[in-house]
Amino acid sequence: MKKNKKIVIIDYGAGNIQSIKFAVQRLGYEAVLSNDAEEIKNADKVIFPGVGEAGSAMRMLKSTGLDKLIPELKQPVLGICLGMQLMCNFSEEGNTQGLGIFDADVKRFANTVKVPQIGWNQITNLETHLFDSVNEGEYVYLVHSYYVPECEDEIARTEYGVKYSTALHKNNFYGVQFHPEKSSKTGEQILKNFLNIELRS
Repeated sequence: MKKNKKIVIIDYGAGNIQSIKFAVQRLGYEAVLSNDAEEIKNADKVIFPGVGEAGSAMRMLKSTGLDKLIPELKQPVLGICLGMQLMCNFSEEGNTQGLGIFDADVKRFANTVKVPQIGWNQITNLETHLFDSVNEGEYVYLVHSYYVPECEDEIARTEYGVKYSTALHKNNFYGVQFHPEKSSKTGEQILKNFLNIELRS
């Protein structure tokens, strides 16, 4: 295990966190599951997962004060799936106010496509070091009924009835709609890239 980096996966009761922990461990890092504010603040990298419904997930964050902590973090933070959506301003799912990190509102897919979107889809328009060594048009695994419309913070795009932002970046915050831990070699590379990101002052 690489002991020079402390990776904390936020454990707030709304995530498939064990699979993310195992994915991090496969890359040679030790990952800690925690909802402790000090432990999260002192991590080198923070992963903010999420599976479930936006309203109930936000209530769980508020019950532990994590809704205030997460936007103040200074190290690289990666939101995954619902985690990324909660980092936006607002979600139509449960009319939920988000953390306001990304300047975007989360919308529900129209009934013209099968909802939820489940399975593999392509990512294009790749930007930032998060996608180093990842080719345009690679496939990733997605499971979601809500999406982030194209916005200023977009660093990757996917099309499913509509073109939408499948990855976001602002300052030290990153978000991906897909599940890197379930996205084979492409997801592994993206997760590896995140763990190798160094912030430049």
